[in-house]
Amino acid sequence: MAPRDKPSGGQAVELRGITKRFPGVVANHDVNLSVARGEIHAIVGENGAGKSTLMKTLYGMHQPDEGAIIIEGETCQLRSPNDAIALGIGMVHQHFMLADNFTVLENIILGGEPTHGPVLDRAGAQKRIVELAQRYGFPVDPDALVEDLGVGDRQRVEILKVLYRGARTLILDEPTAVLVPHEVDELFRNLRDLVDEGVTVIFISHKLDEVLSIADSITVIRAGTTVTTVDPGSVTAHELAELMVGSELPTPETRESTVTTIEQLRLSGVTIRTPEGRPLIEDISFAVHRGEVVGIAGVEGNGQHELISAILGTHGLDHGTVTFAGDDITRLSTRRRRELGLGYIPQDRHREGLLLDAPLWENAMLGHQARAPFSRGPWLDRAGAKRRTAEIVADFDVRTPGVDVPAFALSGGNQQKLIVGREMSADPSLLVAAHPTRGIDVGAQAAVWEQLREARSAGLAVLLISADLEELIGLSDRLLVIYGGRLVAELDPAQVTAQELGSHMTGAGHRGTTA
Repeated sequence: MAPRDKPSGGQAVELRGITKRFPGVVANHDVNLSVARGEIHAIVGENGAGKSTLMKTLYGMHQPDEGAIIIEGETCQLRSPNDAIALGIGMVHQHFMLADNFTVLENIILGGEPTHGPVLDRAGAQKRIVELAQRYGFPVDPDALVEDLGVGDRQRVEILKVLYRGARTLILDEPTAVLVPHEVDELFRNLRDLVDEGVTVIFISHKLDEVLSIADSITVIRAGTTVTTVDPGSVTAHELAELMVGSELPTPETRESTVTTIEQLRLSGVTIRTPEGRPLIEDISFAVHRGEVVGIAGVEGNGQHELISAILGTHGLDHGTVTFAGDDITRLSTRRRRELGLGYIPQDRHREGLLLDAPLWENAMLGHQARAPFSRGPWLDRAGAKRRTAEIVADFDVRTPGVDVPAFALSGGNQQKLIVGREMSADPSLLVAAHPTRGIDVGAQAAVWEQLREARSAGLAVLLISADLEELIGLSDRLLVIYGGRLVAELDPAQVTAQELGSHMTGAGHRGTTA
């Protein structure tokens, strides 16, 4: 993307000496940040570095213990997000804040419902939402239920919700995590259009190449405080990673083949339809061998969720069979499949992977609570559960004060490492890994990649579903593309480029089907 002139015209946001403490933890210490009006200002740092806490403070979700928040030149006290919204600050969280049982329209207008006299002006709201969606390239169906949307569509709803409320400064937390390359390019064009109209964007991301391509300024946060602010034209991704974590960027590249001839999983003609008969996935057939990583590439909403459901047993099949280590498990329960050795890293750690209010040792039991060391006969073994959790914390570098803290107290990367550790420590023979490194920093990402490589070398069969094309190409032994609920291509990761893979994912580059 061509460079643009540096913005001018004063500061949209200034944070001076921000300190925020929680019991036993100093999340931010003397943080200073200055964001010019009409710029895209990136904030980078490891998980747990304090980025989210800082942005939640700016959004009024936390109140600082020390320091000042200055918006458009005025020192402000933000007691709630409503105060921030009134001052033109909007935030799109990495983990979405949507009501699943509401429609897209209802979520967008929630808390700011327009009226015509005493009556809700639903038609007016829908017209404005459609106009915003078309203007900024975020196509959505206002009448769709959020619970029926994929992750990508949920993100679009969150962005539209912020725009609908008239935000002049947008905080975007990992906005490209679910997008393929051409969608990232489209989003960046839209962001440029926004800042050309005077909107300010604060952009949090772990994808350093993207940060360097889109940002006007980059602030690095490490261990709760600001390290430096740099011009993206003056640093490389490797240098930026070194500022963040003290090491160069990891790569997901797999060094040698460990694929065996032993099938661990086979799907044959698997079809799932809606109650009305519309196919969600249709005639899906493929195998995963021991020591093999099979990558599934596809734009969100093309059947990945239903494919995972078919393997886990959480959705009945309309047609086809699922075979595990040679045995037909089509009619087995999810619990029984898990007992046979099926591991699962869910795509949304908050919705599917964790009990956020429960302590780590209870979260480490999920899916494995009926076996040792978490139980003895019919009884819960609390001491055994805590010992195993401590082992997971040590082996997978989960940074936490202890195993009794609630899961919500951990950063996103440490939550993810806990989930990966929970599944890998159970010694699975097949691992379904859905977006295993989504929203985590380069250090945590490297740790997850290394765990997957080591387990693959030891004979683990892995089905990898990811929106990170570098991850898919680097880790996979084979790549399958899903589009419209069908497998439409099989590609060699050693030969395909990210651009070619993205083309197949959007339906533009199909070379045939696979079975």
